Amino acid sequence: MPSTEVKVPDIGDFKNVEVIEILVKPGDTVAKEQSLVTLESDKATMEIPSPGAGVVKEVRIKVGDKVSQGTLILELDAKDEPKKAESKKQEPAPQATPAPSINIEPTKGGAERPGNTSTTSPTSAMTSPRTWIMFKRSPL
Repeated sequence: MPSTEVKVPDIGDFKNVEVIEILVKPGDTVAKEQSLVTLESDKATMEIPSPGAGVVKEVRIKVGDKVSQGTLILELDAKDEPKKAESKKQEPAPQATPAPSINIEPTKGGAERPGNTSTTSPTSAMTSPRTWIMFKRSPL
């Protein structure tokens, strides 16, 4: 497995930031973006994520150390991850099933259902004075 040096990334204008917690130890398996250490400045606390998946080979810092951008945190034996295109099985694309067709025929008098004899359209009902009064805010 290829070894990767994990260093403190760009953490802004912070220099000599204290390590307050080490979240991994040698032999631990870590995932990409898993937190490795916690740093604390006078203004912020931040966790440093793993740049990739692998096994922690050696931790190079300890709690109480002061670190800055570029300081070596640990060595990581990177996992050999198969390429995504190769690891996916070549599954046939699902075939789309056609949606059932619905045939709607208008009825006499504008009624949409049997038994509905109303000739008022939904739009005119929404703008009638009675509808407006129902939605008007009542005084306190």
